[in-house]
Amino acid sequence: MKKTRLLLMLLSSMLACTAQAKTNQVGVALANFDLNFISILRTQMAQELVAQKLKGQFSDAKGDVALQVQQVDDLINQGVDAIILNPVDTQGVKSMIVAARRANIPLIFVNRKPEVKLEGATAYVGSDSALSGTLQMEALAKQMNYQGNVAILMGALSNEETRERTRAAEAVIAKYKEMKVVEKQTAKWQRNEAVDVVSGWLLNGLPIDAIAANNDEMAIGAIMALKQAKRTGVLVAGIDGTPDGLQFIKNGEMAVTIFQNAKAQATGAVKVTRAMLDHEKTEAYNWVPYEIVTKENFQKFSQISQK
Repeated sequence: MKKTRLLLMLLSSMLACTAQAKTNQVGVALANFDLNFISILRTQMAQELVAQKLKGQFSDAKGDVALQVQQVDDLINQGVDAIILNPVDTQGVKSMIVAARRANIPLIFVNRKPEVKLEGATAYVGSDSALSGTLQMEALAKQMNYQGNVAILMGALSNEETRERTRAAEAVIAKYKEMKVVEKQTAKWQRNEAVDVVSGWLLNGLPIDAIAANNDEMAIGAIMALKQAKRTGVLVAGIDGTPDGLQFIKNGEMAVTIFQNAKAQATGAVKVTRAMLDHEKTEAYNWVPYEIVTKENFQKFSQISQK
């Protein structure tokens, strides 16, 4: 009888250990699969989830805030253990934070910093948006000899990155008496949108010496528009250091970009998620540094930025 009881206890213990060792499910809600930078994030997160013995489920909001809110609700209802969120609208995250808190699951923001205070089982992994705008514009101003007209291509107006990068670039320009902003307009992070916006500026005869784009995709669109118009002598700067952006740096067509480490952000977000699931202490804000990229040093970043 004692042997039977001991055997039952051992079996119960083994079953308990098996339950504890179950693979945690992580929902990954991304803003838009079509954006180049987010594509790199997605690829790296998928690899890191495997490395951390986590199972991932990805959803694409296609740039739609309402769709993303629904997707997060669906992930919670499906019983995921944690959610990694790359928000469409950095101001429109409160309902998703509340939903995750009610479900008692960690919520980790990646790449786009939510414009609310993070408390409890929430965290952000990414970079300081304002700093990228400052670094970009200081590097561009130096190449302009601190004089001339600058046009700014902005990302989606719903994003904290857009506002902070633009504000920081304008602050740098304001420091130099012989520089000024002559135009700024959103191209929603998209290459094709940037082609249309810059083509319109050129048709209107806007006097432009340089274009500062909030990301590489829009910078590439600006370069394409300048080529189509056979306009030379205009410096173009981007942000992100994507593989395509680095190619334009290599070719001498983009003056500067600011490397934002998508792989480090993706890996960091998954590691913070793992730590939260293991009930380890984590920081609310986990910063990934930027680096300036020019034709002289672009090779350093080529391998890091690959998808």
